[in-house]
Amino acid sequence: MSLQLKSLFFILQLLALLISISSSDPNPQFPCQPPHFNSYPFCNTSLSITDRAQSLISLLTLEEKIYQLSNNASGIPRLGIPPYEWWSESLHGLASNGPGVNFNGYVKAATSFPQVLVTAASFNRTLWFKIGLAIGIEAKAMHNVGQAGLTFWAPNINIFRDPRWGRGQETPGEDPLVVSAYAIQFVKGFQGGSWKASGELIDRFERKRALGGYNDDESGDRLMNSACCKHFIAYDLEKWKNFSRYSFNAVVTKQDMEDTYEPPFRSCIQQGKASCLMCSYNAVNGVPVCAQEDLLQKARNEWGFKGYITSDCDAVATVQEYQNYTRKADDAVALVLKAGMDINCGSYLVRHTQTTIEEGKLQDKDIDRALLNLFSVQLRLGLFDGDPRKGQFGELGPQNICTTEHKMLALEAARQGIVLLKNEKKFLPLNRNVVSSIAIIGPMANNISNMGGDYTGFPCDPKSFYEGLLGYVEKASYASGCSDVPCDSDAGFNDAILSAKKADFVVVVAGLDLSQETEDHDRVSLLLPGKQMSLVSSVAAASKRPIILVLTGGGPLDVSFAEGDRNIASILWVGYPGEAGGKALAEVIFGDFNPGGRLPMTWYPESFTKIAMNDMNMRANPFRGYPGRTYRFYTGNRVYGFGQGLSYTKFTYKLLSAPRTLSLSGSFTGTLTEKILLQRELDYIHVDELTSCDSLSFYVHISVANVGDTDGSHVVMLFSRAPKIFEGTPEKQLIAFDRVHTSSYGSTETSIIVNPCDHLSIVDKHGKRILPLGEHLLTLGDLEHSVSIVT
Repeated sequence: MSLQLKSLFFILQLLALLISISSSDPNPQFPCQPPHFNSYPFCNTSLSITDRAQSLISLLTLEEKIYQLSNNASGIPRLGIPPYEWWSESLHGLASNGPGVNFNGYVKAATSFPQVLVTAASFNRTLWFKIGLAIGIEAKAMHNVGQAGLTFWAPNINIFRDPRWGRGQETPGEDPLVVSAYAIQFVKGFQGGSWKASGELIDRFERKRALGGYNDDESGDRLMNSACCKHFIAYDLEKWKNFSRYSFNAVVTKQDMEDTYEPPFRSCIQQGKASCLMCSYNAVNGVPVCAQEDLLQKARNEWGFKGYITSDCDAVATVQEYQNYTRKADDAVALVLKAGMDINCGSYLVRHTQTTIEEGKLQDKDIDRALLNLFSVQLRLGLFDGDPRKGQFGELGPQNICTTEHKMLALEAARQGIVLLKNEKKFLPLNRNVVSSIAIIGPMANNISNMGGDYTGFPCDPKSFYEGLLGYVEKASYASGCSDVPCDSDAGFNDAILSAKKADFVVVVAGLDLSQETEDHDRVSLLLPGKQMSLVSSVAAASKRPIILVLTGGGPLDVSFAEGDRNIASILWVGYPGEAGGKALAEVIFGDFNPGGRLPMTWYPESFTKIAMNDMNMRANPFRGYPGRTYRFYTGNRVYGFGQGLSYTKFTYKLLSAPRTLSLSGSFTGTLTEKILLQRELDYIHVDELTSCDSLSFYVHISVANVGDTDGSHVVMLFSRAPKIFEGTPEKQLIAFDRVHTSSYGSTETSIIVNPCDHLSIVDKHGKRILPLGEHLLTLGDLEHSVSIVT
């Protein structure tokens, strides 16, 4: 949220309160309300979405059109259309960050799932879909009682490129494949895809279509809610030194754009079918993203995007006021609308579009184009189908929020996302029968206010880590040690040390909260804040037994001191685990749940902070001492690596089958065939020179054996190392993952499909995807298997 909108936000919250009060009206306002406003063609559900949207546009005056270009779209009383708020938030549960959602009416709370980075650590696509669906159900339920819109600006699918980024917690991590997979599953669930698979409701769209209620060609485009892929694109810096997200120019190579920054958005649109795209504050290679026509049109024309494009809040104003890309406001307005943006979060378009048209820099057709996209999404959501209580999902209400099923799903997500990083001499799990007392220490140990991270609403039934552990022991003590997470004073150390000395076992909760990392705030250090390191070491030295260290927060931490300290037996990363995090942590510590999470990002040493945060290059450059970024390109030392995570049991792999050779013969275009005839040796093939990539796909069949005495789930991660045919080839790249549950001393088989064009290809410096010929090394844990690609 921009600086200008912060004061406006408080006013909007007051307006939201008034809306919530009016939501108890037994006859709420809605478009196409009979008997006076339901005869317009845009109310006719038998017409196509496009015809209905164009009909509505044709009835509007220019002034009415302009007042639709803001997130707080004005009502049109003469047509019976009430105001609409486009800005609602649902990152990991319904949040009050945007004015579209309020908790002042019938609904006082909503299920708070773990922050996205924690959920990503589960590497579980099914879980991601279920969370998206659960949040979607609660969103629709809140809409039905007037406490939310239907257009939500989530998920955040930017790559977690730099460990200092304050909003890395909101993302699924650093790997484009994982971020893409998360985007697809969350969006499908949230927008109401595959209702039959949810086991909760049947697909009412199909039923109504069968009765002739919907145009047959359009019914598949219907939405329960609208999800938004954000922030497009190369946005991952808030405020670092003299750089600010409002004016930052991200210099990105074609190579990095194609293989790192674009894939999540392409997948979110093509496979996820997202109905919204948010353009970000920053510029890319000198041009503000919201004014960059080639990028916005690529989404529509190449990726098939079907939805509306919104700016981030006040991102149109920043084109002129922060980035100085235009001298006048009307030039900024003309640029963004002609580039393909449809709506502005903020009032900039409402204030300046009329002048822009009068000066001849914009035409009515440019406004109509934007409105067609906006109204089409609203129509797909059913906003012009009459009384929402009689429509699809009209029975959803407060009884569908904070349900037992959703709260159990939040608990399961927290369980699966916890990562065990150290466990000397199998210190964990603890046996509750021999633990007579436990001390829980740390400023986050008994604090529920930051359990969800940013973009959190009002949780259903939150429990702190201390409260969660109380359920397992008869005697527990708590000492904060530090008064808060910044931990500027050691005044509370003595109480913490005394508490540790008296207890049989000690859990220290250290790490980050939103005072250290959040929107508009990046970190400058990867070390524990303030005197936290000293607190951990002092308590560990005083304790009767080695301690358990629990780390909170999204950003990676350099805890090398703890990794090497024998007085610290176990380290667990819980991130921001949501409302059920306290219970989930207790279950893991006492062995009721076997941890299986994996880190979705690299944990760098403190020395990485010497690297300029504004350097967007992914690939290492030894000539200038640049180590690269993320596990695919980083060449420096690590505290913990991407995909790292332990279990209370041991798993082994067996490769059941996979090809040794893959022949591309018969899959070439005519042009490539001529090249092969003229040139005996080729190092690579351009992917677009292959006629059918799907026909080249192959399966890798794997057996996962649990050779320990504890049941558990395990994340299978298949990596590939391509032939290094040029500088900048990834060190390795994840090509597939799956989470499988295996009983003690049992085995589970799984099959992974590999598409060579998608999974074994790399990107050259021109931004072209190529498939290297020769030996590709597939790695699965300690197993290696080579696949030779030949012509």
